[in-house]
Amino acid sequence: MYEDFTVTDRWTGEPLHCTWKGTVVAIATRHADATDIRFAVNGRPVWIAMPNMAWVEMKRTNGHVITDYLAAQAAGRYLKTAIESGYDNGREMYTMTVAEVLEHAHAVVKEAGRTDNLPSLPVISDDIKPEKFLGHLPGDPGSAAYFGTAEPNVNERVKL
Repeated sequence: MYEDFTVTDRWTGEPLHCTWKGTVVAIATRHADATDIRFAVNGRPVWIAMPNMAWVEMKRTNGHVITDYLAAQAAGRYLKTAIESGYDNGREMYTMTVAEVLEHAHAVVKEAGRTDNLPSLPVISDDIKPEKFLGHLPGDPGSAAYFGTAEPNVNERVKL
């Protein structure tokens, strides 16, 4: 669905390949009451910030919860809509409102039929040991060599 998709930029006609890369609770990284969903858009990092209050509001209004899978799908749908509508202007961070999170979450569930039909988030590799990367995300310099991209310099290498 929206964890890995291609969309055409409204203004340039360029195809943009969007791939989910990770989910981070933003209080740890930028002291925000949000959950940040990271995508790579043609390799460029793009973050979709979703206010944590949306999780509370979803539970309050209908008793359901926003899972990690649903959050990633809703953020991906929001990103796809932003690009198609011309709202994407190359920014690195987009901030959703509570209403937008709920709207996109409901649309994703409606499209999937129910939450257990949502695709699982990509597993980079079954044999990856998290301690190998010590906080690096797949695609970041510390993991580049492992994934077959350019060799990192000596300052970027992760040692166990």
